[in-house]
Amino acid sequence: MNRVFYYVIALMILCVSSASAFDHSHAKWDALLKKYVVLINDGKASRVRYAAFKKDHTRLKQYLHNLTHVDKKEFSAWEKEKQLSFLINAYNAYTIDLILSKYPLRSIKDIGTTMISPWRKKFIRLFGKRIHLDGIEHDLIRKPGVYDEPLIHVVLVCAAKGCPPLRNEAFVPERLNEQLEDNLVKFLSDKRLNRFNFRKRTIEASEIFKWYGGDFSKGFRDYDSLESFFAKHADLLTDIPKQQDMLKEMKAKIKFLEYDWSLNDF
Repeated sequence: MNRVFYYVIALMILCVSSASAFDHSHAKWDALLKKYVVLINDGKASRVRYAAFKKDHTRLKQYLHNLTHVDKKEFSAWEKEKQLSFLINAYNAYTIDLILSKYPLRSIKDIGTTMISPWRKKFIRLFGKRIHLDGIEHDLIRKPGVYDEPLIHVVLVCAAKGCPPLRNEAFVPERLNEQLEDNLVKFLSDKRLNRFNFRKRTIEASEIFKWYGGDFSKGFRDYDSLESFFAKHADLLTDIPKQQDMLKEMKAKIKFLEYDWSLNDF
């Protein structure tokens, strides 16, 4: 009898443990993205239906609540792809949460003050602490020696039209590298944000590459400079072979375009 009792208790504990295991498909977030993110410009960019999304803010809060239940010990036991997918989704979801909390507005910058930018507002609870968006990006994702992934700059979004596109799907561990590379293709192919001006012999690039150029100069993914990064992806900046050759030979200057901070609303 005792043996049966202990077996039942053990089974109940196992079931509870399984039920509370984190969903690495990020299904709740994925469903919201599919519902409210609209792809434009042949899929190279996206916009968010914030007015409709605001009515569904509770569902987003439920997903974010799930993130808060992951403690540092559990997170540390995951493989790197699970960790990075978790952090990218968390950053983007909390950014949307911040926008919805103040919507309607014209720009994420309207949320900040002269003292505290929107990226320094401690409205996020993660790993048992109150942190801000900069904490996720700079202290966790960009921490030297942890992920060393320059392509995070083409997937983290700031709810602005100058941002890389917010995907209409969640990042998932088994497809993470594919999704990173796909967003890179979309971002560099969007001629509003990145392009080659042949007349001026100049790469006209997003200011993202000005702010984070150092991450593309450390040898990760075989990029040892911004010039080598753009040379490797010359075919995304121009369709003309002669111009691509010029980029591959790193004969072009780099100029950074003014960032468009207007809300990526639809």
